[in-house]
Amino acid sequence: MKKILFGLMLCVGLLTQAQRNWDAVEITSERLADNLYVLYGSGGNMGLAIGDQFAYLIDDQFAPLSDKILGAIRALTDKPLRYVVNTHWHGDHAGGNAPMAQQGATLIAHENVRKRMGSVQWAGTDRETQPAPFEALSRITFNEEMTVYLDAGHSMHIMHVNPSHTDGDSYVYFPEANVIHMGDNFISGYPFIDIASGGDIDGLVQNMNMALFIVDDQTKIIRGHGGVAGRAELQAFRDMIDTIRMRVKQAKDAGKTLEEVQQMGLTSEWDAQYDKGFINAQRLLEAVYSSVD
Repeated sequence: MKKILFGLMLCVGLLTQAQRNWDAVEITSERLADNLYVLYGSGGNMGLAIGDQFAYLIDDQFAPLSDKILGAIRALTDKPLRYVVNTHWHGDHAGGNAPMAQQGATLIAHENVRKRMGSVQWAGTDRETQPAPFEALSRITFNEEMTVYLDAGHSMHIMHVNPSHTDGDSYVYFPEANVIHMGDNFISGYPFIDIASGGDIDGLVQNMNMALFIVDDQTKIIRGHGGVAGRAELQAFRDMIDTIRMRVKQAKDAGKTLEEVQQMGLTSEWDAQYDKGFINAQRLLEAVYSSVD
């Protein structure tokens, strides 16, 4: 069942990419602080930080959008794009790595991101993601955390978090600006727990708790998908996924099968708000059932 599910997800993702009209995509920006923006397009939300010498991009969406993304950056700053940080390996967040590297950007990510991008993924399905070329792989990797100093007054802290969406997820925190990019740990719909990439529901809840200790009521949170959020939205998201996790665990411990769990209405009070996009309630329940301890 697990292999069938993720094979279907990949097929849908590939079909969606093939059908996209990239010419119709517009890259827009929203200013979050003097030196920080969020960029929207088609794919994961991007962060843009501007230092005294260079620009720094968090995620880079899809390769066909790279020229548009670079154009949007040039409209905001004349500083050259020198570094690109990937919050995880998925193509809607790291698909533009090679074009960005060709333009002179240095790629940064957790070691697991480089390992997954550099090897066959989705093994066991009827379609596989082949290894990315060397130029799309991170030149700088880290295991736990690293700090990049943008200028004399601003820094960027990159933190590897518990396996959750994938096993290579990172938060990117800008303490002086009180802005954090949480990647696909926090999105506007039900979370995608990518079991094939080491995803885990327990790690996701732990990461939400960690984020709630970092942010305050003034923090601006860049979600992987969806608009900029605040602490209240993060708290509601955390409470939702933790409640679903506990309900699934209780049912699983009582001997319920996955099919029985999916018929119990365990997500019903949130479906109107979160059951949209790539992951619906049934797929979420399968991933939670597979990974809950």
